[in-house]
Amino acid sequence: MTDLKVTWATYEAAKFACEHFHYSKCMPVGKMVKVGAWEDGQFIGAVIFSRGATNHIGSPYGLTQKECCELTRVALTNHKSFVSEILAKALKFLKEQSPNIQLVVSYADVEQNHHGGIYQATNWIYEGKTSGEHYFIIRGKRTHPKSIHSKYGTGSQQIEWIRKNLDSHAEVYITVGKHKYLMPMNRKMRKKILSLHKPYPK
Repeated sequence: MTDLKVTWATYEAAKFACEHFHYSKCMPVGKMVKVGAWEDGQFIGAVIFSRGATNHIGSPYGLTQKECCELTRVALTNHKSFVSEILAKALKFLKEQSPNIQLVVSYADVEQNHHGGIYQATNWIYEGKTSGEHYFIIRGKRTHPKSIHSKYGTGSQQIEWIRKNLDSHAEVYITVGKHKYLMPMNRKMRKKILSLHKPYPK
């Protein structure tokens, strides 16, 4: 029987998990809640919650930035435990650390052939597919405009600035969209957004 332990993760552990176990190969930017997972004493990865790519993530649901966050990374290596169990435990740590959070938003990346099975297994509400997101390809790596702004400041999210200062061959890239899932953190919020629930994608 596998001994699964889910508890707080250090920044270094979460960074290692993102860089080695997640397709993005990078950490989210901004404030984060970092939860790690271990099997039989062996580190298998991290679950990370953060403010996400937009400051208005909670606006469609009548929530402030302090009441809504994004599940930005599920970065796990090979493991025996169910991802749904690890995620459910991570949500409990989030609730403990940030009791004001009413809603968690997450996305399943269609371009990575993800449909959101782990969210369906843990009873998240499926809101539908988003429109495409705006990224830049810099030195062959897909980079979110928020990451560029965080590092270089205002004005740096323009392709002209990027080609002049970072990579003369940089390109604009628009994704095909993602599946959007919602996890209400209490019954009142679930009741409020339940009407948004669409049939799960296969």
